Amino acid sequence: MRSSDSKPRPEGARVSTMAAGLVGSEILAIAADVRERVANGTSICNLTVGDFSPKQFKVPTQLREGIAAALSAGQTNYPPSSGIPELREAVSRLFARRLGLHYPARSVLVAGGARPLIYGTYRAVVDPGDRVVYPVPSWNNNHYTHLLGADGVPISCGPQTRFLPTREALSRVLPGARLVCINSPLNPTGTAIDADALQGICEAIVAENEARRSSGQRPLYLLYDQVYWMLRMPGVEHVTPPGLVPKMAEYTIVIDGISKAFAATGVRVGWAAGPADIIERMAAILGHVGAWAPRPAQHATAALLDDDEGQQQFLDAIMEGLGERLGRLHRAVSAMTEQGLPVEAIPPMGAIYLTVRVHPFGRRTPDGKTLTTNEDVRRYLLDAARVAIVPFQAFGVTGDEGWFRLSVGAVGVDEIDEAMGRVQQALSALQ
Repeated sequence: MRSSDSKPRPEGARVSTMAAGLVGSEILAIAADVRERVANGTSICNLTVGDFSPKQFKVPTQLREGIAAALSAGQTNYPPSSGIPELREAVSRLFARRLGLHYPARSVLVAGGARPLIYGTYRAVVDPGDRVVYPVPSWNNNHYTHLLGADGVPISCGPQTRFLPTREALSRVLPGARLVCINSPLNPTGTAIDADALQGICEAIVAENEARRSSGQRPLYLLYDQVYWMLRMPGVEHVTPPGLVPKMAEYTIVIDGISKAFAATGVRVGWAAGPADIIERMAAILGHVGAWAPRPAQHATAALLDDDEGQQQFLDAIMEGLGERLGRLHRAVSAMTEQGLPVEAIPPMGAIYLTVRVHPFGRRTPDGKTLTTNEDVRRYLLDAARVAIVPFQAFGVTGDEGWFRLSVGAVGVDEIDEAMGRVQQALSALQ
């Protein structure tokens, strides 16, 4: 018998309303198109994947050998649902040494990469109908909001702020909100928030929570995703909410892991740090779905995090490779800009991404098609230049302004040089 407040469903509906309305990953759809072309023999410079090719960037030797040693030692049973103590303590020490953040091990939660921890944060503090504030472009916040049945409040950010939020942009929507989400360095742009901007946002959140405390309202939390923080260009500073405004330790859940900094996306070790009561509830949630990281990988990661010298050697090497690739991309695009072609780029600051604007709108391709949307441009470059890129629509942006993410973790230097030559020719061929 259907309750009176249930909504009628289409006859024969087989899935939940949430599942029926969930949009698949736009990036994966583009990747499927690229794979099909490659399978048919087309050589493509694939700048779409937010991942690392092991042919270009290998995981640290210490991590690989540590996993093998843990397997040989019989570390193959279930780990504790919150993570092995050795790793939680190693994360605590890492944050203290490198970030000046002091989280006891009980305030650290380990899981199978950063994604379960982001979902766990949403699930632990957000109820259906709660407001979640996040900038666009940003990665997957629209999808997580849908999963929770929350009310997403996207804040459009543009190149004038390096696509990152400001206090002014957020302050008007903080009243009544339950969660704010910030990622720095940012996927998809590769830009990093500066201290003044983040401090202003944190001060606004603290002021909002002080006002709520007097009226007994639930607090406003900040999810701070810093999974790319170790991958920064020279001179770019990484800042944290509690490091700038200590009071924010009560309201911030920090998300981190080895996936990006150590080119270990498939090893699946991530961690969150935050208020102990929130971390405890997140652990309970993720424990029920078995989202823990493999025990051998946890043991190896604990050893890696305690080896500052080994970490730095690896980070210096990976940033040399990423910096060379990002630099070549940026210089090639800048040269096209000087030639008067409809393309420009924002200087890279971190992560594995370059933000590029390709805006030949209104121009015609050699076969007579007029380019009017980002999707038109994406397909033209894929067809004419054999270069695959991701439009910002995959990160919540609605307008067709020509902004794209280019990712360098899975391509070689020679591929980039050759691909940019083809892009130059393709843009020059437009009428």
